[in-house]
Amino acid sequence: MICALGAALCFGTASVLQAVAARAAEPGTGSGVDPALFLRAVRQWRYVAGLGLDGVGFVLQIIALRHVPIYAVGAALAASLAVTAVVAARLMGVRLSRTEWAAVGVVCAGLLMLGLASGEEGSGTGSDALRYGLLGVAALVLLVGAAAGRLPDGPRALTLGLAAGTGFGVVEVAVRLIDGFSWSELANPALYALLLGGAAGFLLLTSALQRGSVTAATAGLVLGETIGPALVGVVWLGDRTREGLGWLAVLGFTVAVAGALALARFGEPAPEPGPAPTGP
Repeated sequence: MICALGAALCFGTASVLQAVAARAAEPGTGSGVDPALFLRAVRQWRYVAGLGLDGVGFVLQIIALRHVPIYAVGAALAASLAVTAVVAARLMGVRLSRTEWAAVGVVCAGLLMLGLASGEEGSGTGSDALRYGLLGVAALVLLVGAAAGRLPDGPRALTLGLAAGTGFGVVEVAVRLIDGFSWSELANPALYALLLGGAAGFLLLTSALQRGSVTAATAGLVLGETIGPALVGVVWLGDRTREGLGWLAVLGFTVAVAGALALARFGEPAPEPGPAPTGP
């Protein structure tokens, strides 16, 4: 659980750096899957620093997923929004309202409940159908992203954020379906689902952060990377809670995700002022 929280710290700090870099980059083709936009953003030191933090966070995420249930890791990663809010307040001079500080406290309370209730990871290894299904979902994320990039700004941000979160959710589940690092794993569809889902998530999130509603994008991201993987972990991989504490795990998961969604409003840009009224 400490590794999961460390991953949230890395991802949350990286989001601040990457959001600034993505908005400073020139617009791309309009597609959510726009490698050229990624290449323009990566020329900035902030985006590169964010990628470095993402790398460290990914290693910590793998360690966490090997020891605790997916639902606990997913809720901890959703808490990266709380980290984003606090880091932005420190580095960018943005002031948090009392409501936003309360949401940070709610996320922490939910994670505490999850930490107390979480059991060990399930012993299920997953079926071939689940592995190929993950690969199919990762490919679908790319297709949805390519189409969603051309939507109006409102639905565009929500759809891209949800698709990016789904891609990162594929990564969470795929880690559990890969048995170490060996040549035999090259035939495992989960390995390619991990690579494809992670790449799609990065591309779509970069595009979502560049334009449109930050609130919608981050809300979609949280939903995509928490709910689906948590269900897969419980239903197919055998994730469970400590004896008699299932209710506390459900409550903690709900509270943590609700607090993260409340924080999704943090950093929403103010609307552009309209043109001044003209006289007769």
